[in-house]
Amino acid sequence: MIQNNNFTLINPQTGNLAFKIYHLEKDNPFDHIQRLNYYSLIWIQKGNGILKADFSEYDFNENMLLSFSPYQPFMLCTKANISGVVIHFHPDFFCIHKHHKEVACQGVLFNNIYNPPIVQVEGKAAASFEMIIELFKDEMRKSALAQYELLISYLKIFLITGSRLKTEQQTIEIKTNTNNEEPFILQNLKNYIEKHYKTVHSASEYANMLAITPKALTKLTKTHYNKTLTNLISERIIIEAKRELYLTNKTIKEIAFELGYNDEYYFSRFFKKNVEISPQLYRETVGFDRASAS
Repeated sequence: MIQNNNFTLINPQTGNLAFKIYHLEKDNPFDHIQRLNYYSLIWIQKGNGILKADFSEYDFNENMLLSFSPYQPFMLCTKANISGVVIHFHPDFFCIHKHHKEVACQGVLFNNIYNPPIVQVEGKAAASFEMIIELFKDEMRKSALAQYELLISYLKIFLITGSRLKTEQQTIEIKTNTNNEEPFILQNLKNYIEKHYKTVHSASEYANMLAITPKALTKLTKTHYNKTLTNLISERIIIEAKRELYLTNKTIKEIAFELGYNDEYYFSRFFKKNVEISPQLYRETVGFDRASAS
């Protein structure tokens, strides 16, 4: 379906959005909190403002790519017009969890709890994105054989390009950080969270592991990640819960238990507090990859 430079594919089986690409022209459709049941990529080409995402706020300017996972809360606060390109895609069209080894964007562009969901896009990368966007639009003007497969191939190239760009920028940022002590502690924290998030849920326990007070550790996380330690732990648990809800046929009770919650209803309340919907509704609206789970 093509309307006013708005290219949309609908999943014929579910009637839900599968893939969409359109141009932002002056209006800001993201001026209120968004909780979308698909992935979103917003390439800001002109304009600036403040991005509110999860528990944090970030400045954004022109030539920046913003990336969001399903039901990740975000909004763009702007005082003037912005323009750019928006790409939405549903996990049933292309699932990041399922194809993370192919595109390497899981934990880079998406579900990165330690870095802003922002990539600076200039030079060759901008030219590559422009070329891919034109390929998207050309393909969507047709109804040719294997259209989904070709669109997914273009999407993979877009995601890989963005992931490489963000990885390069993060590497440069680390090298220019002259304070070695704090990043070392935080690297250990990241390792501990990754190892223990299913069994250790309290900020004080992680502080004990690092032989530092919870207050001092939270000050470090706020300085470097713009989030509290509790926020980081909660986000890591939620990312895994979302992955399990989509990729497996496990019951919510089983998922809760594997994530260290003996009480299914306590887990559901925790999930809803962070995602704004219940685990069951998440599974119903984001989808369930039955082919892989069967």
